[in-house]
Amino acid sequence: MLLEQLGPEARLLAGGHSLLPMMKLRLASPSYVVDIDPLADELGYVTEEDGEVRIGAMTRHNALLQSTALDRRLAIVKDAERVIADPVVRNRGTIGGALCQADPSEDLSAVCAALKAQMVIRATGGERVVGMREFHRGPYETAVGPAEMLVEIRVPAPRGSGSAYAKVDRRVGDWAVVAAGAALALEDGVIAGAGVALAAAGGDITSSEAEAALVGEPPSPELFARAAALAAAACEPVSDQRGSAEYKRHVAGVLTQRVLQRAAARALQVQEEV
Repeated sequence: MLLEQLGPEARLLAGGHSLLPMMKLRLASPSYVVDIDPLADELGYVTEEDGEVRIGAMTRHNALLQSTALDRRLAIVKDAERVIADPVVRNRGTIGGALCQADPSEDLSAVCAALKAQMVIRATGGERVVGMREFHRGPYETAVGPAEMLVEIRVPAPRGSGSAYAKVDRRVGDWAVVAAGAALALEDGVIAGAGVALAAAGGDITSSEAEAALVGEPPSPELFARAAALAAAACEPVSDQRGSAEYKRHVAGVLTQRVLQRAAARALQVQEEV
């Protein structure tokens, strides 16, 4: 692989809407840039296989927005894609590029964390699979090694599941002030699985406390309010030009409760349609 020959100072360029702004701001200065746009046909897809949705890392944002495979059980992806940047970015930017940027305010990272997605990383020696919650090791740092690349995202989509995403931003297409995503799986009237994730809220992207409070309980407004309060209490926002830490924590709670209610409603709708 070319990355092995060039060494750790090489960076992959997919859509360019994450790496190029970093280079312009002198926050990244790779010695080599490897354009992988020719791989778009091979790694740009959305398919369903073995009870999960598989998304190629070179899939453009706009392709995700138009995919019918995501309409019901993975509606969270479309929720997020509708509020990502602008049409120019959505036409060129890729899901793999967004996830590998590992920006704490990035929408699809929170989406994949809430969905408990699996990341397929490839090198010349083979492939390995890393959970999204281990994929991001910190701001702008991922589990992808110097001679590896992210090639696929695998998202479990069990029957009776629903998901939702919402964010508050200062203007259309801007980075989030705070955003929240939730995914719920319902079985026999109770929540069998739950994922809750925040973006631009500091600390851990997921809220294990909120998730634990949800599992095994029947969905209700009171339950969602309690889980949302746990998620808000666990986040660690910072005060900046987008708002105070207190304001962001409040927004995190409001959005978490909102997406939990929407995810539950969608899960019930899916069950009724089956």
